[in-house]
Amino acid sequence: MRLKTSVVLRLYSLCGILIQGSQGQFPLTQNVTVIEGETATLTCRVDQNDNTSLQWSNPAQQTLYFDDKKALRDNRIELLRASWHELTIRVTDVSLSDEGQYTCSLFTMPVKTSKAFLTVLGVPESPQITGFVSPVMEGDRMELTCKTSGSKPAADIRWFKNDKEVKDVKYLKEEDANRKTFTVSSTMNFKADRSDDGAVVSCRVDHESLHSSPQIAMQVLEIHYIPSVKIIPSTLWPEEGQSITLICESKGKPLPDPVLWTKDGGELPDPERMIVNGRELNIHMLNKTDNGTYRCEAENSIGLNSAEYVLIIRDVSNILLPTTVIPSLTTATVTTTVALTSTVPSATAIDTRDPNGYPGPTGTDHAVIGGIVAVVVFVTLCSIILLGRYLARHKGTYLTNEAKGAEDAPDADTAIINAEGSQVNAEEKKEYFI
Repeated sequence: MRLKTSVVLRLYSLCGILIQGSQGQFPLTQNVTVIEGETATLTCRVDQNDNTSLQWSNPAQQTLYFDDKKALRDNRIELLRASWHELTIRVTDVSLSDEGQYTCSLFTMPVKTSKAFLTVLGVPESPQITGFVSPVMEGDRMELTCKTSGSKPAADIRWFKNDKEVKDVKYLKEEDANRKTFTVSSTMNFKADRSDDGAVVSCRVDHESLHSSPQIAMQVLEIHYIPSVKIIPSTLWPEEGQSITLICESKGKPLPDPVLWTKDGGELPDPERMIVNGRELNIHMLNKTDNGTYRCEAENSIGLNSAEYVLIIRDVSNILLPTTVIPSLTTATVTTTVALTSTVPSATAIDTRDPNGYPGPTGTDHAVIGGIVAVVVFVTLCSIILLGRYLARHKGTYLTNEAKGAEDAPDADTAIINAEGSQVNAEEKKEYFI
């Protein structure tokens, strides 16, 4: 009896489907995209439905739900809503095997269907960087590879060095064994340089399943290189009596050992005045013997490098050459020649100023005053000499005039008596020489 009743009800239902088929009912669905491991919701709606059954089936054409009745034993599949106008089911913990075309059927006559494609995204695994070694010698080539598996569709890999993207890379995509996901890798090749020391190299994986939060793998580069050496003087114009400090600036990795200072290829000749303090060479009370080539050497485990500095002390003294005097009765001419010598203070600095002249207008004033004093002294000497000669000549002439009249005297007594300058006339004519 129960069997006959069931058959009658089934026939009645089929008749109802045939009657309602003419009413133009049609199910509506939407495609769904979900990340592997998450939950997918499939909804089928009918705007006009006169108690016609709805059914969801999977890509293998297995019925999942017929109205509110569960047909497939899968605990991940649940019913959310069931009515004459809607049939909504939920699939939890979605796997890649769940991907495919799902069908919603409306049992009119004929049966009307609507398709909904379920896309499952494969999440890429955390990337790994291979080929990294530390430290790296400057000049060596580095080849770094970044790889990630399990992405669907294939993930995108980008390289960065200190947040600056590196474009010259190689990209490779391979299909995994399940023929659904991909393994992708990217290789970056570059030559190690000291400027890369401490740089952060990162591999970034972008994928739509990551919700704009890329996966990143990072490595910090360590580059070893030979020291670079430079000597910096505390003054460019060292003078006698002053002090100078030569700073040996050395950079290298590993850090260079304490520097070595030499002069003209040998040891420092005067340790009491030439004091080494770390990377500095201090020379006190400079003199001409300190002129020469100073060398600074820095060494680490990679190699040795050096720099040189030529020290030349400035001579601040002026040299006056002998003067030439041309006397005359009334004037004297003095010619003064001053020799100026130029010196170059170092091998790295050149100045067009006179290195022996006093700085500023003071040096010029001293030279002018010295020339004036010299002229006055020689003019005075010249005047004294000329005056002496003149007086000496005048006195001789005076004495000779006193003997006039004695040229024809027969004897000396007569000559004395006849002379104009005899004692007879002494009282009448007296002259004094002062």
